[in-house]
Amino acid sequence: MTSSFLATPAPVQAAQGPLQTNAWLMIALPLLGAVVLLLAGRRANGWGHLLGCATVIGSFVYGLALFASVGSGPAHELALYSWIPVNALQVDFGLRIDPLSLVFMLLITGVGSLIHIYSIGYMAHDQQGRSGARNTERRRFFAYLNLFVAAMLILVMGNSFVMLYLGWEGVGLASYLLIGFWQQRPSAAGAATKAFVMNRIGDVGLALAIFLLFAQLGTTQYSEVFARAGELSPGVLLAIALLLLLGACGKSGQVPLQAWLPDAMEGPTPVSALIHAATMVTAGVYLIARANPLYTLSPGGQLAVAVVGAVTLLVGCLIGCAYDDIKKVLAYSTVSQIGYMMLAVGLGPAGYALGIMHLLTHGFFKAGLFLGAGSVMHGMNDEVDMRKFGGLRRYMPITFATFGLGYLALIGFPFLSGYYSKDAIIAAAFGQSGWQGWVFGGVAVLGAALTAFYMTRLMLMTFFGERRWESLRTAGGEKFHPHESPAVMTAPMIVLAIGSVAAGLFFTSGDRLVGFLTPALGELQEGHGALPHLVIQLLTVGFAALGVLAAWMFVGRKRVAVERPQRVSLPVRVARADLYGNAFNRAMVVRPTSWLTRGLVHVDRQGVDGAVNGVAALLGGGSRGLRRWQSGFVRSYALSMLTGGVLLVAAMLTVGAP
Repeated sequence: MTSSFLATPAPVQAAQGPLQTNAWLMIALPLLGAVVLLLAGRRANGWGHLLGCATVIGSFVYGLALFASVGSGPAHELALYSWIPVNALQVDFGLRIDPLSLVFMLLITGVGSLIHIYSIGYMAHDQQGRSGARNTERRRFFAYLNLFVAAMLILVMGNSFVMLYLGWEGVGLASYLLIGFWQQRPSAAGAATKAFVMNRIGDVGLALAIFLLFAQLGTTQYSEVFARAGELSPGVLLAIALLLLLGACGKSGQVPLQAWLPDAMEGPTPVSALIHAATMVTAGVYLIARANPLYTLSPGGQLAVAVVGAVTLLVGCLIGCAYDDIKKVLAYSTVSQIGYMMLAVGLGPAGYALGIMHLLTHGFFKAGLFLGAGSVMHGMNDEVDMRKFGGLRRYMPITFATFGLGYLALIGFPFLSGYYSKDAIIAAAFGQSGWQGWVFGGVAVLGAALTAFYMTRLMLMTFFGERRWESLRTAGGEKFHPHESPAVMTAPMIVLAIGSVAAGLFFTSGDRLVGFLTPALGELQEGHGALPHLVIQLLTVGFAALGVLAAWMFVGRKRVAVERPQRVSLPVRVARADLYGNAFNRAMVVRPTSWLTRGLVHVDRQGVDGAVNGVAALLGGGSRGLRRWQSGFVRSYALSMLTGGVLLVAAMLTVGAP
């Protein structure tokens, strides 16, 4: 890691022209759609999905116009109104339009639009509504999708850490609603709660980082924080970097807060595509990239990010090799690919832009893969067990072709998008000096081999081999009848497949994307590692080919058992237990927190409540005793006064006697 390079903060200008001054419309459109659909209720059942798609498409079109207007120039800021005017804390509800926010705006609304369109077909026959009738809850689903997109846009368009936190929490709320959309399923409700709680752990880190920034600099606005980052001491910088990393781990599903992300598969498949491809899980990568001036000044913070990314990509790959659930395999693939992105941005100036490039290409091929998995489920009575698939390429040719292109892009097949973005990260990792280059580069190459293995295994079990579904029946006693999905579902898949093929070449041609991001992320520094670039490319492709060959040897040449074997090897058992990630979280977080909570409750009940109740009992008992003296009879009061007078006179005479 190096801290000798510090990007000069890009100049900031006030928003100019009608497109820039009205950039808030990008957020307002999907937000308005969510409000209308939620307030309209069942009256929107017939047209709610159309409004939900129209608002996001409109936001995407506006983003294209804004992109053409601003380009790769200086950052533009738009202050809409004073949001928090409290003494020294002055926070505007403001937006920042620069190359980094622009690429995220287009990714969120572009891929989000395709997922919205796909959802029209996917949710057309949803019968999970509370009334049990079809389509009664589809408009609510689109309202939540709109809310999610609006929150993500606030997150990436905000001009301060407080604005980012607003969108951050909005995304957490929307993801909770979407993951638990089928709330009558205990597994879905539990997954939504788990995601919400684990994200709150990361959110504490982000909130503390914001508090620390304000305490040290008196501001949370990006332009001011980054311009004055040099005023922070190394210790404070490291603390801020680690706290921001904790927030990123929660939102992006990185170790040790990755356990919620695979469970989020309980939501409808379009939710999985939206959360795991282009939006929520990329928020952590965006946070690190946006705070790049802070990390560039903190070598320890950079190293921590890179280590977390390297560990996570291996964890995701290893667990993905053991699952038979097609959506969970893709979920752990997302864990590992976000790990690649975190590794890249943890390399500092040598990897900021590369991490964003992989984030963009991943948005295309991973969204396509999830939508392809949803198409397979659509044609297989919502079955997710790959052991019950096989030979589906003949029955779902469009799904097979689009899914296959996404698969090739993910494993880094030459000249597809993943080849350009992921291999560039591997080269940058090897380009680091000393042990870091060998360790991070070696882990990244091993991850490429494991990715090729589990994705080839998925392809072979799903689309090739014998038709294992012919002799099976669904839980309802129906036979499987595989069929291709309707055009409203396959059209978005085709568009994403085209992006999976062409996006990488488009971004790397003439260093188009790196040059575009330079004002926000600084110049890309190329490392000088021990291995030539050509050797690294051959090494990566060779290891990926070994992964494909190993999958063919283990799956392609053997008959797949429909039932899970009773005895499996220790590595497989460990991987299927998520490398004991859940057990670790229960032992290190859940149980200590429960014990602490029970202890505090006991202190509250026995200590605080006991003291309060004891004082109340003392006063009550005393008042009851005194009340007995109040009989209401005048003769009793006269007798008491006489007795008191006699006693008083006796005392005086006694004291006065010689």
